[in-house]
Amino acid sequence: MTADLVAVVLLLAVAAYASAGGTDYGAGFWDLTAGGADRGKRPRWLIDHAMAPVWEVNNVWLIFVFIILWTGFPSFFQTVFSALWLPLALAAVGLVLRGAGFAFRKSSRRLVGRRLYGAVFAVSSLVTPFFLGTAVGAVASGRVAAGTEATADAWSSPTSLMIGLLAIATTAFLGAVFLFGDARRFEAFDLIGYFRRRALASLVVLAVLAVITLFVLADDAPHVSHGLTHGVGLLFAVIAGVAALATAWLMLRTPGNWVRVTAVGAVASGVIAWGMAQRPYLIPTSLTVADGAGASGTLTWLVVVSLVALVFIVPAVVLLYWLDTHGELEALTDADLRKESGPDGDGTAGTV
Repeated sequence: MTADLVAVVLLLAVAAYASAGGTDYGAGFWDLTAGGADRGKRPRWLIDHAMAPVWEVNNVWLIFVFIILWTGFPSFFQTVFSALWLPLALAAVGLVLRGAGFAFRKSSRRLVGRRLYGAVFAVSSLVTPFFLGTAVGAVASGRVAAGTEATADAWSSPTSLMIGLLAIATTAFLGAVFLFGDARRFEAFDLIGYFRRRALASLVVLAVLAVITLFVLADDAPHVSHGLTHGVGLLFAVIAGVAALATAWLMLRTPGNWVRVTAVGAVASGVIAWGMAQRPYLIPTSLTVADGAGASGTLTWLVVVSLVALVFIVPAVVLLYWLDTHGELEALTDADLRKESGPDGDGTAGTV
């Protein structure tokens, strides 16, 4: 029972990272496709202003996922990271380069430096979700098991490749939806229609890829395919579809915060549908949740830690998101940084 509870916490943490981190990756996707320096100046300006306050905090969910994996399900963690070390390493490198590129792009004084770091940020925003998706596909198709050798066959199957592409499309959809709202918040009215069109187009691509993936799963991952078309998995898949349609409908109306709620609901429901479809397995059909769980004492403490996070960390992160989406967090401008301060830091100029 405790192992099942920890598995649910793990699934919810994955859904949180897919939604929050996915939005950031999606912003990077639109940065990459914005065009040259002149054409892409306005979209990139909005991306920088929208991401700056929250881009680092989204990785809290990824850290939480790793903690639960290696402490709650050590055999699962060992199996996955042994067999899939290459795509996971590439995802990790992309994650690091992405953060470095975003940070250095803003501080670089030379145009060539800004272009280089911007390219690193944008390309890494595709690399990381793609390879994370291929790893998920390898697990879903049951191609990793205890003793599986680390070969490309484990993560280059049709399921892995489709889920990798699905991950990119999902992040593009989320990024465009959030930037659509940010364009209104920053009164960048020329970018509202710009990101509305891209959000709707990415939603169409996402829907097409989802349908193709279902056909691929039927042949390549039958256990997950059955779970997505029956029972609780089907329920959450339907919820994801309804939320996606609601997002499209809201985007055609006056921009508002509800469109973000439905977009996140669509993505989170899709992740939960996948988790429910795999029951009772961590790796279909070779490792169950019960068999892959750690010691009972460890699981009990993980539940305690999760409750502590629910009480202290989650409200703080939610408050940060709320402040950001309501325009309460504004970055310092160059004028702010150039203001002279006295020795007491009271904002008055010092005496020469």
